[in-house]
Amino acid sequence: MRIRFLEIAQIELDEAIEYYNQEAPELGEAFQTEVWKALDRIGKFPEAWSPCSKRTRRCQTRRFPYGIIYQIRKDEILIVAIANLHREPGYWKERI
Repeated sequence: MRIRFLEIAQIELDEAIEYYNQEAPELGEAFQTEVWKALDRIGKFPEAWSPCSKRTRRCQTRRFPYGIIYQIRKDEILIVAIANLHREPGYWKERI
């Protein structure tokens, strides 16, 4: 199934990668790899994660405190947020 990012979700991903790159060499790349692995799991098993609202689900990354908030659509998976789980919960809800 095709995976598409909301523009703001792509910005969140890019900013998180940049943040981790500034924290330690290659940490941003490790974060990006972890996100791609999570996206691969979502693509293969989109309904495997519990709903976090009526129309969204969240898949947590394994190594970093981030969740991928997504919607299962008719012909795609829409990434709504790359959410830092230490931020205000539900900040992304106005996007849906």
